[in-house]
Amino acid sequence: VPTPIDKNKTPDLNPLKNATETVSKFISTNDIIIYESTVYPGATEEECVPILEKYSKLEYIKDFNVGYSPERINPGDKHRKLKNIIKITSGSCENSAKSIDNLYNKIITAGTYLAPSIKVAEAAKVIENSQRDINIAFVNELSKIFNLMDINTNDVLKAAATKWNFLDFKPGLVGGHCIGVDPYYLAQKSIQLGYNPEIILSGRRLNDSMGIYVANEFLKILSKKDIKIKNSNVLILGLTFKENCPDIRNTKVIDILKHLNEFGVNVKVFDNHADYNEVKNTYGIKLISEIEPKYYDGIIIAVNHNEFMHIDYNSLKKKNTVIFDVKGIMGKLADSCL
Repeated sequence: VPTPIDKNKTPDLNPLKNATETVSKFISTNDIIIYESTVYPGATEEECVPILEKYSKLEYIKDFNVGYSPERINPGDKHRKLKNIIKITSGSCENSAKSIDNLYNKIITAGTYLAPSIKVAEAAKVIENSQRDINIAFVNELSKIFNLMDINTNDVLKAAATKWNFLDFKPGLVGGHCIGVDPYYLAQKSIQLGYNPEIILSGRRLNDSMGIYVANEFLKILSKKDIKIKNSNVLILGLTFKENCPDIRNTKVIDILKHLNEFGVNVKVFDNHADYNEVKNTYGIKLISEIEPKYYDGIIIAVNHNEFMHIDYNSLKKKNTVIFDVKGIMGKLADSCL
């Protein structure tokens, strides 16, 4: 089940707790309950086990055991699927841990890694996405600095990537239900223990600010080109939280759209991967089904879907159209990029 955050960016364990309560009414002696949702270290045994005991009337370890094996599905990835991604496993006792590990080994051809405890497995999962979040925040900050220097960030990253141990992360919008959420779970637990996680929360703040940053940089270029901002017609290409997948959860493209609307910009959104009705019901946005030629004062390529790399952008541009390429797929053809 999902482990989201609320509007205050506080972890919301209610879906997990409700699912646990449901399951607890059906478990029997010697059963094993395995969790896969991303949580902070300790959540399985501190939050879920008491619910299992309360409603099942069974005793933890004596009557039933639990396990934790975090999911590692990568939305939109056609090569890394469930069976060929190494699976972390863990259990509440030695026997249950071995049983759980054997169970997953029946379907995971890439193999499993048996962690020494449930807390270790929980921690391993939550730092996977926190690490990516921090690395992306770093290159996002670099893009802001290099933009002030009139240096192309992607050119810098390509040059730096010639060193064997350089980590090849790209700037961009960080949304979705994992990278943009999971760090808050680790941060909250850390704060409860009396330590303020400065790097984790700093990375989150920076990444959460990128949608408004893109919108402001785009508006600056419109102004420099003497394009009237109010009532200008702007096309946003892409709404999903990442390329080549239909998932719109926690997409930061919404931040761009809302900020442009505040300046009176007429915004149209095209995304052939997103579901029309889901977008309308979730965000109140009506996706367009066709892109009009020679109509737009500005185009923001927000998501690098494969199809967007083959669009004839010259056919869409007016004489003075601004193109802001968030992911840098157009190279020098765009007016600006991160």
